[in-house]
Amino acid sequence: MLLSASPSSLAKSSLEEMLDSLRRKEEEEAKPKDLPPALPARPASRARLPPARRSLPNNFKVGDGSNAMPECLPNGFDCKRKEDELGEKRRSDGFGSKKVKMMMDADSPYLASSGKVRELEDDNISYIIKKKLCVWCRQPSGLWELGTIQSTSGEEASVLLSNGNVINVARSEFVPANPKIFEGVDDLMKLCYLNEPSVLHNIKFRHSQDMIYTKAGPILIAVNPFKDLQIFGNDRISAYKQKFTNSPHVFAVADEAFTKMMRDEANQSIIISGESGSGKTETAKIAMQYLAAVGRSNRGTEEKILQTNHVLEAFGNAKTSRNENSSRFGKLIEIHFSTMGKIYGAKVQTFLIEKSRVVQLASGERSYHIFYQLCAGSSFGLKERLNLRAASYYKYLNQSECLMIDGIDDAKKFHQLMKALDIVQICKEDQELIFKVLAAILWLGNISFKVADSENDIEVLDDEAVTSAARLMGCSSQALKAALSTKKIQPEKDTNTKKLILQQAIQTRDEIAKFMYENLFNWIVDQINRSLQVGKRCTGKSINILDITGFESFQKSSFEQFCINYANERLQQHLNRHLFKQEQEDYESDGIEWTKIYFKDNQECLDLFERKPHSLLSLLDEESNLPKASDLTFANKLKQHLGTNPCFKGERGRAFSVRHYEGEVLYDTNGFLEKNRDFMPSDSVQFLASCKCELLPLFSKMFDQSLKCSNSFGTGAVDSQEQSVCKKFKGQLFNLIDQLECTTPHFIRCIRPNTKQLPDIYDEDLVLQQLKCSGILEVVRTSRAGYPTRMTHQEFSTRYGFLLSEANKYQDPLSTSVAILQQFNIPSEMYQFGYTKLYLRAGQTGSLELKRKQVLQGIVVVQKYFRGYQARSYFQELKKGVATFQSFVRGEITRRKFGVMKPSITIYSKNLEEIQAIIQLQSVIRGWLARKDASTPNGFKSYPENAKHRRKSLVKMLEVKDISKERVQNLPSPLAQLQRRVDKAEEENAKLREQLKQSERKWAEYEAKMKSMEEAWQKQRASLQMSLVAARKSLASDSGNTQPTRNEVLSPRYYGSEDATLGSRTAVNTPIKFSSNFAVSDGGREANGIRERGTSGTLSSLMKEFDQRRQNFDDEVKALNDVKPGNSTTTNSIEEFRKLKQSFEGWKKQYKVRLRETKAKLHEADKSRRTWWGKLKN
Repeated sequence: MLLSASPSSLAKSSLEEMLDSLRRKEEEEAKPKDLPPALPARPASRARLPPARRSLPNNFKVGDGSNAMPECLPNGFDCKRKEDELGEKRRSDGFGSKKVKMMMDADSPYLASSGKVRELEDDNISYIIKKKLCVWCRQPSGLWELGTIQSTSGEEASVLLSNGNVINVARSEFVPANPKIFEGVDDLMKLCYLNEPSVLHNIKFRHSQDMIYTKAGPILIAVNPFKDLQIFGNDRISAYKQKFTNSPHVFAVADEAFTKMMRDEANQSIIISGESGSGKTETAKIAMQYLAAVGRSNRGTEEKILQTNHVLEAFGNAKTSRNENSSRFGKLIEIHFSTMGKIYGAKVQTFLIEKSRVVQLASGERSYHIFYQLCAGSSFGLKERLNLRAASYYKYLNQSECLMIDGIDDAKKFHQLMKALDIVQICKEDQELIFKVLAAILWLGNISFKVADSENDIEVLDDEAVTSAARLMGCSSQALKAALSTKKIQPEKDTNTKKLILQQAIQTRDEIAKFMYENLFNWIVDQINRSLQVGKRCTGKSINILDITGFESFQKSSFEQFCINYANERLQQHLNRHLFKQEQEDYESDGIEWTKIYFKDNQECLDLFERKPHSLLSLLDEESNLPKASDLTFANKLKQHLGTNPCFKGERGRAFSVRHYEGEVLYDTNGFLEKNRDFMPSDSVQFLASCKCELLPLFSKMFDQSLKCSNSFGTGAVDSQEQSVCKKFKGQLFNLIDQLECTTPHFIRCIRPNTKQLPDIYDEDLVLQQLKCSGILEVVRTSRAGYPTRMTHQEFSTRYGFLLSEANKYQDPLSTSVAILQQFNIPSEMYQFGYTKLYLRAGQTGSLELKRKQVLQGIVVVQKYFRGYQARSYFQELKKGVATFQSFVRGEITRRKFGVMKPSITIYSKNLEEIQAIIQLQSVIRGWLARKDASTPNGFKSYPENAKHRRKSLVKMLEVKDISKERVQNLPSPLAQLQRRVDKAEEENAKLREQLKQSERKWAEYEAKMKSMEEAWQKQRASLQMSLVAARKSLASDSGNTQPTRNEVLSPRYYGSEDATLGSRTAVNTPIKFSSNFAVSDGGREANGIRERGTSGTLSSLMKEFDQRRQNFDDEVKALNDVKPGNSTTTNSIEEFRKLKQSFEGWKKQYKVRLRETKAKLHEADKSRRTWWGKLKN
């Protein structure tokens, strides 16, 4: 079931409400009713639902194609047109197809042949006249003037013009004007009345405000300002990139192409059209600037792409009578993007460079920029190597008497070119070769000839031009002269040479120069493509920017204009197909209710160029293959076969006219056949192959390869060469169109506001003619009445189906699409369902895309948190597992280590038992001694005198340390006391001497301590000997079986004392009485004697070591004290004292350990006496 819009149910616009209020006011005043004109119902733009207002009267109807209003009101759809009174089918006359009356050119093949005019409907005209609204009036000169209706008289109206004049105008010669509120709108679709003067005035108003861009539905109109405008900076790029603005701009078109490429994953193309001088090249550069900024990456490819513009402009652009920087070739720049939208490569394709400009110039024009830049900007060394002169010296450049362009510095441009060549990675050696070839071409043009004999044979004048050209080309002067003055004739076996006449020699020279420049240009393009190559990283995402030479029409156009205009016809047909034909065909085939809109179709003109067997191109190729054909015979053949074609008109002599979509162009066939053949003699190719300049043999090799390819297709002999220029160019155009058909197109129409190339001048006739040719009005009508958004049911349901609630979900795509539109309250007049697709008005997907974006962003947020939870959970599990694994590893390492240490642990446990036994013995002895001391009358503990001495020495050392610290803290800052350093040097030396004395005192104290320790050791030894003697006597008395009384013996007291090495106390012998009945066997006594002897030996060795170490330390201290106070090595002496102290501390620790070992041995000896000691105690 198909859903269609019901016009009677549509809400009214603001203008309708105004008219309705006027009608009600008239009813209240009881005056005759003047109903407003029929207003077509229209939806509001950008998916905004229009407010509900009072409906129109019952007798107000929308026309069905026969009585509808011929004008569109605010943002309205186009209504159906009325056929003229004669019943002839209406044909579009281009831009102003809806004006009241327009005189049509009887010669135009696109306009109605009857020449009748169309009239506004009576109700519209009556209403406009009655209300005295503003109208546009056509002047006798053809211009439109704004005025206000003052009065009417029959079929005429008196109109007050804006300049104050009052004129009488026929009712058919004025059209309604838009209200002031619509002045300068940025989109022509927003105009109330879409007519010729309204569009012209709107564009003129915006041009006067430096707003050079205006939208016309899907087309961007770009008016060349002929001045620099500050609307292309980085701030503007950021604004369009971040969607802060959507005003008409080349940036907006480029951003739309980039967005669709990333969203739909479909290749895009930006097609820039317009006549010569309208600003196509600059527009293409602006689009590339935006894409380079959006797709910027770290590889620097975007900078290379931008710099290719400088290189291609220098070698492919020239000054013409219409444009100071005219592209004399077509180019397609294919920019490739990664999946993330970053530029990573590009490819440049060129079409049909105008090589005849190298050798022949029209008055007031220049050759290619590179020649003038090379002569003006090259360095002194480069000029010497190339033997360069000023540009005025070369005949190829001075023949047009135009050597400079106002406001252009060729030397500065040359320096920019050098930087660009470096960026695109053309090395210095190759740059030198390029300049060599260019200089050789200039010197070739200065070679002159003279007639040598009566048979018109010529000779080459041997002058500087021949010498310089031969040197630059890498050949001898004789070889160059022979190549220019003779040609080889090859019979079956012999090879003969023949002299050339003057015209043939000049033609040969010029052909060599054109051949060299064309191949040089192609070689440079190949080098650029190598620098920008994509390779295997191609993802299939690309944006193509097409900039082709604009439409040209001169007083007598030549072969180059013939090819250029044919290319523009083909591109215009591509635009028509996408904006008119394909769209309307889709509506009809898909069952959409649609009123067909007529447009200016250029298919007839294309058939004139292409349709076989008799077309312009086929007849030109046919005549080019005939040896005796001439330009005149070609013109006659065209008149013979194409005279009945409405787009062709034969002229006198060799001329003919073609009615292009841009207008009629007069062509002169002079040189058509020669330029189409593009003949290059094989002798000249062989000569270039023999040259030593590296590039020239390469050019010959490329030429031979192209010949082999063409001969493989059976194109004829070698001298006939490959395909003709027209056939080759036609093939390139077809390939280009095939490539563009695989992309989503975006159109930019450039407009030239005046022919003087001056700013702030607006030529209405010139602009009107360009707008007519491009069919802007028809494009706007189609866009307003059409459905620019078209998606299959499956695509629509897939893209927006997830927005539906669970209750509204369906299985089939059609039902899903209907549910989506109903859920989001999109009015039924805003869409139609076809058999396979859903058709939506402009702006209706905006709300859907916004909602989709919000939902997707919410989904991404949920996914973000869920992924974060997953990552954290995984990390915790991993952490726990790692900790478990580490515990097992550490346990295994510990167990292995325990297995190795188990024997040593066993040994350590045995020693631990012995130590515990010794400690217990010590505790018993200390307890007995403490009890004994407590039982004495004087119950106090005496301390050795050396302890007091040791405490005093410690106090002194601490005082010395405190004093030294205070001195260090009180030392002045070196920076603050820098000037008084010399004065205080003696004080510092005195301090050092004091420190030395303190060190001597410390050493003396250390020596006293060591002596006291020695005395303590001697006393301990003596007491031990006395104890042993007493023990022997006791044992001897026991052996005599006697029971003596208790005897008192001395026991060593040093067991309870601290380590002697500390120097805090000395061991004191205290007598202890043992019982005489404590019996010890002889074996025990012998064992005790052995132990006593071992202990005595150990003590003696320790004493000897102590004496030796003391002597060594004394000697070293004396040596250090011998240093004189004024010696510079005082600081080193202090350092030596510190080292000596460290050495002493280390030895003291070792000595302490050995003393402890000796003490342990003594305890072991005491343990062996435990038996007899216990008996004695009992």
